Amino acid sequence: MQAAEETMVSWDGTELFYRAWIPAAAKEKALLLFHRGHEHSGRWSEVVEMLDLPDVAVFAWDARGHGRSPGERGSAENFGTMVKDVDAFVRHIAEHYGFALENIIVLAHSVGAVSVAAWVHDYAPPIRAMILATPAFRVRLYVPLAIPSLRLKQKFLGPSSVKSYVKAKMLTHDQVQAAIYEADPLIFRQIAVNVLIDLHDAGTRLLADAGAINVPTLMLSAGRDWVVSLDAQREFFNGLSSPVKRMNVFPAAYHAIFHEKERAQVVERAREFILERFAATSVTPSLLNADKFGYTWEEYERLKLRGGPQFAVVRAGMKTGGRLSKGIDLGWRSGFDSGLTLDYVYENKAQGATRLGRFIDHGYLNSIGWRGIRQRKKNLEKLLRKVIEKTHAQKNPVRIVDIAAGGGRYLLETMRALPEIPMTALLRDYKQENVDAATRLAQDFGLTNVMVVFADAFDRTSLAAIEPRPTIGIVSGLFELFPSNDRVLTSLRGLADAIEPGGHLVYTNQPWHPQVEFIARVLRNREGEPWIMRRRTTAEMDELVRTAGFEKITMEVDEWGIFTVSIARRLAA
Repeated sequence: MQAAEETMVSWDGTELFYRAWIPAAAKEKALLLFHRGHEHSGRWSEVVEMLDLPDVAVFAWDARGHGRSPGERGSAENFGTMVKDVDAFVRHIAEHYGFALENIIVLAHSVGAVSVAAWVHDYAPPIRAMILATPAFRVRLYVPLAIPSLRLKQKFLGPSSVKSYVKAKMLTHDQVQAAIYEADPLIFRQIAVNVLIDLHDAGTRLLADAGAINVPTLMLSAGRDWVVSLDAQREFFNGLSSPVKRMNVFPAAYHAIFHEKERAQVVERAREFILERFAATSVTPSLLNADKFGYTWEEYERLKLRGGPQFAVVRAGMKTGGRLSKGIDLGWRSGFDSGLTLDYVYENKAQGATRLGRFIDHGYLNSIGWRGIRQRKKNLEKLLRKVIEKTHAQKNPVRIVDIAAGGGRYLLETMRALPEIPMTALLRDYKQENVDAATRLAQDFGLTNVMVVFADAFDRTSLAAIEPRPTIGIVSGLFELFPSNDRVLTSLRGLADAIEPGGHLVYTNQPWHPQVEFIARVLRNREGEPWIMRRRTTAEMDELVRTAGFEKITMEVDEWGIFTVSIARRLAA
């Protein structure tokens, strides 16, 4: 079957090329293919024929910077850009061709497999299944200290590329396929240094947090892979929470298993899994009780145990010399999760008692968690502005409630930036210092359409009684601080009671944090207790929102996968 050649517009306006094989009998089911690094969608043509799926539509893209898609070859702004492209491609196929996400299976190879695994981890799409072929969680670089050296090169010399050492004879034993690879004008050898570093970091995150994934998964691996680590693939597979998971290792195969001599066996394993998953009833495990047992609950319980002596040393240092930093001193006084601390982090201006204090503060403000917080603020403002403009364009009143506003900066700054749109806002918080701070900021901005009140975000009755009924609700940075799902559901149901049907909820979540143990062992929260967080996977948070009466529409996530910001629509009662 001849492939149709199409294009789609990704999240940032970039037009990406893709191929579509759509049999006449394909009505409900779709398979999406993601090629390995350096390659393009045309490399899947033989695989599509061998799969022989007469009632399944198949789509394969040329990733940004590959094949016939635009962009510098092998380059992207960061790995997060690549993951957002995956989301945009899947959403395009679903919406443009009318496939439900529940009837989509994704099959990805090497670097593409890491992008897809990160997408499944971060976005928790309700797809039918995924197949990961020789995923590049750990690239074999063979040069001692290669990643640290590349980090230094990136820092001091700026953007650059490295040429891949991998030749066709290291990818496949099939000499004909090797010759085709070498002669293909759309295949290139270079990869941007920042992409290679980000790929390594994404692999580290996925290996550490594979348990967040519960999508049915098939892994296809090569026993003689010169390009990526088989041990890393086994580690990822063992960590998966997926109720259905399988791993097939082809002992004699090199990395390019879909172009190896035994590719018929590889494709047959994939075909069997695809047919089985489409035939089976799609069942997603409930995570409403994930606060009582399971993957993130076990982590939370471990963090409540006493840490090692190294954390006591670090804590002592931060309580003494560290307090030369204004940010660290503020954290010890008000809590590192307080609204005052967040305002200081948003300001992002290193301050301290001495030059040393300012140096310490600079390092503190540039920690990965605070960088993620600042990106969360940008994503929150972006989506909040989007939903305000949409509500106004639909000629609905813009009435906003933020149930745990803190200092209210992101909301008040957004309102100030949209003076042409009439709106009102009710900011609620349970700490008087935050109520006072938000009141002062509204006055400083000259906003007269804002009311700030002392209130409890977990009081459903109080939330339900808000008048007039808001059309937009916000809950940011709150639920991440409380491990109990019962409390979160109470609050969400109060918001559902309050918000007009068809209105919107903007909410945040923290599915991942690389410093969660450090935070628990060293820092204190706003109550003066150890700051121990129970992470909620994206799938868990989205289920809570759905249970309360909302339907998720869209989501943004930072490039490190730490903080998400989502929009959901209030369904009719």
